[in-house]
Amino acid sequence: MHNTLPTLSFIAAETPEAQEAARRLSALYGQSRPEEADVIVALGGDGFMLQTLHQNMNAGCKIYGMNQGTVGFLMNEYRESDLRERVGAAIAETIRPLRMHAVTDRGEEVDALAINEVSLLRQSYQAAKLRITIDGNVRLEELICDGVMVATPAGSTAYNLSAQGPILPLDAPLLALTPVSAFRPRRWRGALIPNQSTVRFDVLEAVKRPVNAVADHTEVKSVVTVTVSESRDATATILFDASHSWDERILTEQFRY
Repeated sequence: MHNTLPTLSFIAAETPEAQEAARRLSALYGQSRPEEADVIVALGGDGFMLQTLHQNMNAGCKIYGMNQGTVGFLMNEYRESDLRERVGAAIAETIRPLRMHAVTDRGEEVDALAINEVSLLRQSYQAAKLRITIDGNVRLEELICDGVMVATPAGSTAYNLSAQGPILPLDAPLLALTPVSAFRPRRWRGALIPNQSTVRFDVLEAVKRPVNAVADHTEVKSVVTVTVSESRDATATILFDASHSWDERILTEQFRY
């Protein structure tokens, strides 16, 4: 961050509340072009923050979110006063997304990035049947389930937490491998794996038990294999208020249950 107060660019979700907040803040602090600003201020919820991080991957800019949505775990509290000072004192965290490589039953290959998680989900009333291989070693020959996901630390409090997966500190060198409604083996609750690992899912009985793969907002239908690993070259930077850092949010979230 510069010694002088940062220049800001305000972007907003399409809701009336977020749009009105952007108008007020632009009037108070000015509006720089996103490519010229020190910090992009995203106004919305977690979904809008994810969209903003995707759009600014490797752009070299920092993203500071203020909550104007229904969920705001990735967002800071909305306050209009002293915003430049807050942003200037904020703590920067680097986000490394997952890279998904999916192959469909028609041989189509699709690559996508996921900041939160890559998930495989059953497509029909039939449970999915999957084989899980990590770094070339088969770890689970057959998992029958509604789905399974690989979640980043940033995504560990989202869908992963809803599926009873673990919450991970943002700087933890780990990924969460979490099943969704595992039927067999019934007692398998998932695993923590190093973030350098490569996870491969093979869909067994793909015709009878079709499966879709989802990387954040990118969905691929009728996959037969999906490979997931942490991206080595894509990054985004997110800013948190020093008074409510990501580490503090993680601790607070773990004591709510």
